[in-house]
Amino acid sequence: MGIFSRTRDIIAANFNELLEQADDPSKMIRMIIMEMEETLVEVRASAARTIADQKEMHRHTVKLDKLQADWGEKAQLALSKDREDLARAALMEKKKAADMADQLKQEIAVLDDALRAYEQDIAKLQNRLREARSRQSQIAARLESAENRVKLRSLMTSDRVDDALARFDQLERRVDYAEGRADALSIAEGNEKASLADEIAALEGADKIDAELEEMKRALGKGATADRQED
Repeated sequence: MGIFSRTRDIIAANFNELLEQADDPSKMIRMIIMEMEETLVEVRASAARTIADQKEMHRHTVKLDKLQADWGEKAQLALSKDREDLARAALMEKKKAADMADQLKQEIAVLDDALRAYEQDIAKLQNRLREARSRQSQIAARLESAENRVKLRSLMTSDRVDDALARFDQLERRVDYAEGRADALSIAEGNEKASLADEIAALEGADKIDAELEEMKRALGKGATADRQED
């Protein structure tokens, strides 16, 4: 396919129809973008060659204009020397140079039209390329969103969520059991080992009991005094 027909096809393409007919819209849009980028490179290369040709033609026209002036001066010189034959021949060469210059100028005008067409095509291709890249971003975002929704729905409708919650419950029960054991051990250690204050208080309590017991014995005549009287 020629570059011009391919460019026109891309510019006139309906992205919506192409994407609707595609089995894989994301792949289709990538292919479209690749085709547009390649075509844009080729159009710019053709425009560069046209500009180069045009510059070369301009150089030739300058040379031909100078050649015309030279032949005109020679014709005048020959005529001033009464060499009409040479003057006529010089004027014929001048006309040939003028005809070639006119032909080159016509070709330059054609190249000007071609360059304007290239500029329009490049601008349109760049706009279409921006549109295609925007569509690519939209399609990628929609595809990612759709895939995430599918994953979420699959997850919510499966037994994995219930299993995970059940495992969390089991883990909490194990933590509760471990904390209960730690609390129980703290209580047991407190019962087994009395503090210093508790031991002193126990000794004070024993002294009071002994004193009270001796008092009761004396009241009954059975204390230490009664024992000494008997002796």
